[in-house]
Amino acid sequence: MIVRDIMNINATRVRAGTTIRAAVDILSSSNASDLAVVGEDGRLLGVLSEGDLVRAVLPKMSELIDRGLSMQDSYDVFEEKGHDMADERIETLVISNPIVLSPKDNMQKAAALMASHNIRRLPVVENGKLVGTVSRADICRAIFR
Repeated sequence: MIVRDIMNINATRVRAGTTIRAAVDILSSSNASDLAVVGEDGRLLGVLSEGDLVRAVLPKMSELIDRGLSMQDSYDVFEEKGHDMADERIETLVISNPIVLSPKDNMQKAAALMASHNIRRLPVVENGKLVGTVSRADICRAIFR
């Protein structure tokens, strides 16, 4: 079976230039774990995951020490960083060279890439344009039908 047979053509996507706040709203309303970032022409520019967003606001130990804060204060720093970043553009957090699949790739290749890189969903690209995504759930559905 090939990727084209199992991919979701309704990929959750966001345009480049979107704010982090707007991207988070799309993530939460779609229940997706990541967003495909596309240009005006539909070309895939990268991927933004919920993990990337959380890691961006998690305080580093050195940051807490520099500010004379305790681990107990880290939640306030976490929340403060989130508020401060909300209106920034997503480009600083986007993975610009993500692993991608072709619609002609074998489903086993998709499964192996996801397992070896601990990725939940991969974009499917044809001629540079996003044409869909394949998730681990899509693969499970195809295998265990």
